[in-house]
Amino acid sequence: MAMCGGRTLVAGRFLGKLSHKHYDVQRCLATATGRKLQDKTGKNIVFVDGVRTPFLQSGTDYSRLMAIDLAKHSLLGIVRKTGVPHEAVDYITYGTVIQEVKTSNIGREAALAAGFPYSTPAHTTTMACISSNAAMTTGVGLIAAGVYETVLAGGVEFMSDIPIRHSRKMRSLMLQANRAKSLQQKLKLLLSFRPSFLVPELPAVAEFSSGETMGHSADRLAAAFKVSRAEQDQYALRSHMLAQQAQEKGYLTDVLPIKVPGVKNMISKDNGIRVATPEQLAKLKPAFVKPHGTVTAANSSFLTDGASACLITTEAKAKQLGLKPKAYLRDFLYVSQDPVDQLLLGPAYGIPKLLEKAGLKLQDIDVWEVHEAFAGQILANLKAMDSDWFAQNYMGRSAKVGVPDLNKFNSWGGSLSLGHPFAATGVRLTTHSANRLIKEDGQLAFIAACAAGGQGVAMIVERHPDGKL
Repeated sequence: MAMCGGRTLVAGRFLGKLSHKHYDVQRCLATATGRKLQDKTGKNIVFVDGVRTPFLQSGTDYSRLMAIDLAKHSLLGIVRKTGVPHEAVDYITYGTVIQEVKTSNIGREAALAAGFPYSTPAHTTTMACISSNAAMTTGVGLIAAGVYETVLAGGVEFMSDIPIRHSRKMRSLMLQANRAKSLQQKLKLLLSFRPSFLVPELPAVAEFSSGETMGHSADRLAAAFKVSRAEQDQYALRSHMLAQQAQEKGYLTDVLPIKVPGVKNMISKDNGIRVATPEQLAKLKPAFVKPHGTVTAANSSFLTDGASACLITTEAKAKQLGLKPKAYLRDFLYVSQDPVDQLLLGPAYGIPKLLEKAGLKLQDIDVWEVHEAFAGQILANLKAMDSDWFAQNYMGRSAKVGVPDLNKFNSWGGSLSLGHPFAATGVRLTTHSANRLIKEDGQLAFIAACAAGGQGVAMIVERHPDGKL
């Protein structure tokens, strides 16, 4: 056991070393369990398909664009890929985390830019790294309630150009100056100005409740569960190797090429995949807790630009429109826990809870897609899930749930390698789940992710008999 923020957590047991030799994609195809889930909505809600822009490291080829450009591309892309007419879409729900002030309801602005009718409502939602999960499940709820039949959901993040504010004192001075009517009032305000007012407020990926950056939380979590630096680097290497294999073998069919003004060639691939040697990874210095931390730039997800979108409807409506769904959206739930010591443990809480709700066991799942915020976060979640002590003392469960079959786990890479545009990742996870079920002849897929605020999501999708790549 180890201490974490004054509270005791258990390290638990992890199943074996994560050697990349064990994860050849061709040799690790899942076998269908044959388990099928009942529809709970009376609507048989289906995931027709999902698309995304290439995910690029921030500050690279998208840097001259705006978030709306990527969001527009994703919405146009899902229409073109599925063939759904613009006018057949009843509603659009779209996620984002760091908003561009000019397009605060980016769902609506992107819909208009993509040519959807003025009469198609759209709203923007935010739930940190699970924002497009929230967008999708909002769509499920709207369809289940009988309000709409066809919903587009997605998300966008654009870290190349984030809002940087004046200091609060400077903002206050500017607002007062705007209201000042007399020359005397304006001179008085001018005399109150100090050079320190010009220091800007830079945004940070930090928790408002604790003031701690997510990287620091990941480092403390890894220490609490005794996840070594070597384990983290090895897992990160696994993610990049599997992503490279998937990219080279043409598995990442959700990526839609995009032409960017000023960039010579069409952008068609994620650009964050880097397969390094263990020796190269070991040379990197800690990124957050210095000098003894274990979280580095290489075993963390990187700041990413990208957008995604998917089409959700009923099975009957899909048939009416001539669409071929890839999966059923069967079940989901959200969890939340202590945002200080357990900020990134959403999967450990959500996975057993949803499995139990759905009447499933770990071995019933053919495909796992779990968001990789940090390698240490993934490994800590696996150790928590494999600990009776943690289950009994923190989750109110009699016994551990166990560890997923890692041969079925993020087999096309994950956020560490493909990238993590915060609000776009949920659709990417779901699309990869559906595509892997088809490619690997599986029946059930499980999606899980952590998010800022100590929250998390868990979702189950089931392969549709009409699904094709």
